Amino acid sequence: MKKVLIFGGSGMVGRHLIRKLTKNNHLITVVTRNIHTKGAILKLGGNPGYVDVIEANVFDENQLNNLFKDKDVCINLVGILFENKKNSFKNIHTNFPSILSKKAEEHKLKQFIHVSALGIEKALDSKYATSKLEGEKKIINNYPKSTILRPSVIFSVDDDFSCRLLNLLSLMPAFPLYYNGKTKFSPIHVTEMCKIISSVIDRNICSNIIECVGPEELSFKDIIKKLLNSINKKRLLIPVPIIFANLIAYFFEKFPKPLITRDQLRLLKYDNILSKEYKSNSDMGLEAKLKFDDEILKYSFMWKEGGEYSK
Repeated sequence: MKKVLIFGGSGMVGRHLIRKLTKNNHLITVVTRNIHTKGAILKLGGNPGYVDVIEANVFDENQLNNLFKDKDVCINLVGILFENKKNSFKNIHTNFPSILSKKAEEHKLKQFIHVSALGIEKALDSKYATSKLEGEKKIINNYPKSTILRPSVIFSVDDDFSCRLLNLLSLMPAFPLYYNGKTKFSPIHVTEMCKIISSVIDRNICSNIIECVGPEELSFKDIIKKLLNSINKKRLLIPVPIIFANLIAYFFEKFPKPLITRDQLRLLKYDNILSKEYKSNSDMGLEAKLKFDDEILKYSFMWKEGGEYSK
């Protein structure tokens, strides 16, 4: 049994991870900025008595000192896909992980686990990627035995990837393909990602970087076709020149939750698969087995006419 402190626990990975860790008898403290909207969901996410939800200002040093006291492990799952007036990439991906890793070192935690992203080393023209890389460097400098996990795209029944695409594909008669849909991904199911994190804790693994991927490599076009097949839809897939794609993204950036941004377009130039420069989950003996098209069939019926009773 370990005392685990989690930041970003209300996200998709966090909710699944809390359930996984409490089943393994770890005591969880989840930090949230708004306990009134997320407290009940987080409390009920794990075994009764194993989850403590605390509201805190995560940039307040005194509050952080109290949170880190007597903990064994700290896990950072906090991340954003686009910037807004409240949150910048630099603040969330660079400054915040740096603060947490310093506290982990000061309080002599046994482990600090940070979930980053795959493919960021090549995407140096992306603010998202460079902020992630700078955050990783600061973490290693502050707490040398940190474990940084770099997953490819993580999917599940409540993700912001496959579900958003299914929403769009169910409504739009045509779908744009950027870079001809050739960008490669290795989608990993959230349960297998949580299994990796849990194994890192249980086996006391302290390794700089571990790349986390699913069992297959799929192009973006492959993913779209599999999603369409799962809801029995046919859509016109249109390659969009990058100059027009940037104009579209510029327009979407005006919305509170944009469908795509110019920075995300820059990220899409680069494959999101194993670099083979670091250890992977397979090297840990945790080879992912859940395939993308098999798993999405378990929930894609929600986008079919007739729902779960559709044929």
